[in-house]
Amino acid sequence: MTNPKRISVGPVGEHITLARWGEDGSSKPPALLLHGTGFVAEVWDEVARELASRYTVYALDRRGHGDSHKPAADCYHFQDFAEDVCRVIEALDLSDIFGIGHSAGATDLLLAAKLLPKRFSRLFVMEPTVMDPRAARADGLSDRSTAAVQSVLRRQAEFDSAETVFQRYRAAPAFATWSETSLRAYIRHGFAPVGDGRVRLLCTPEIESAITLPICEAMEQVYTGDHRGNPFAWLTEIDCPVCVATTEQSWPIYKMMASRAVALIPHVSEWSFAGVGHCVGQEDPKLLLGALQIFEAKHR
Repeated sequence: MTNPKRISVGPVGEHITLARWGEDGSSKPPALLLHGTGFVAEVWDEVARELASRYTVYALDRRGHGDSHKPAADCYHFQDFAEDVCRVIEALDLSDIFGIGHSAGATDLLLAAKLLPKRFSRLFVMEPTVMDPRAARADGLSDRSTAAVQSVLRRQAEFDSAETVFQRYRAAPAFATWSETSLRAYIRHGFAPVGDGRVRLLCTPEIESAITLPICEAMEQVYTGDHRGNPFAWLTEIDCPVCVATTEQSWPIYKMMASRAVALIPHVSEWSFAGVGHCVGQEDPKLLLGALQIFEAKHR
């Protein structure tokens, strides 16, 4: 299969960029893939290439990431991301969608499925970012999480070359178990050249810090949303089948948030991946593909 085609939806300054695996005008149903915080559409490449035998596969650069628009710091609420997904679905007129999401990208799909309930056939979501609004707390974000949000600002954003990034990230615990294909795809599309061979993160530390704040608030059950309110109650209104997956080696908070999702979503099943961490799609694409095929067979 050739490399995915990049397309853009929406006006400049509000656009969402996507990668598409499959032919123009294909009659195959759509699969819609959403990455987690900090990443880009092409981190799904190994999964998407296999799915493309049965689906026209789309993956988004979520707002603030990759080539998509990068709004002000107060525009990274969960509903903002979900509405981006809805705009893409409506612009491309997608229906019968198999939604596959990871981490905060999984949350985008869950909320979008409430906003556009007739468009989705099923959702497979891996360790979504979820709070239970029935158990909301009013004491604000902890000092520990506030420090974590601030620490993102200190991340290195510019490197001597793409190969320097690869070597640095390959040695980092967060990426040590990623496939080489997934890691190189992230570096190829998640960084921009800035001259003399140097490259710079497209999701800058400032943007990632702004994205991380609501995530930490959801983790700690203190997220309140903006003037539109808190959308997490919407999870009780999702009417398509949903599988919520966890991974053996991820942090306990991810399993806790997955259990919140299971408690809220009506038509829900669970899956557990053994021997892998939070980024299962990039660590072991075949393992994920096997789970997707089983879920797909149960909910054709």
